Amino acid sequence: MGNYLVAMEAAWLVRDVDSIDDAIGVAVSEAGKRLNSENMDYVEVEVGATGCPACGEPFDSAFVAAQTALVGLGLEMEVFNADSEEHASRIAKSEVGGALRDVPLSVVEIMETPEDE
Repeated sequence: MGNYLVAMEAAWLVRDVDSIDDAIGVAVSEAGKRLNSENMDYVEVEVGATGCPACGEPFDSAFVAAQTALVGLGLEMEVFNADSEEHASRIAKSEVGGALRDVPLSVVEIMETPEDE
C-alpha cells in the first residue's frame, strides 16, 4: 500500500460576474466553503492554469461571457494506504466528488509520495 498525491481539475460555473478576477475569487471561495462544510480542509483549492496556444505561457483558467464565467480549479489531496494509482484516483474522486456534487471533475496527475517512517 502506498501514499499518493492526487491532482484534479474541476470546472466551476459562476454567474453574475463582471471580471475574471471576480469570477476566480467567487469560484475558489465557493469551492472552499463546500469542501470545508464537509470537513475536507485537507483538499487544496487554487485556480488552474492553461497554456497560451501562441506562446505557451500559463494564464489563469477562466473565461467570462455574458456575465457568466467558467473557471478551472486545481484541487489536490493526499490519499494514504491506497493499493495503486488507480485506487488512489478512485478514492480522491469519490471524496471530492461527494462534496462538490454536480461539478465536473477529472484526475490530471497522480504522484506517489514517500511513506513517513
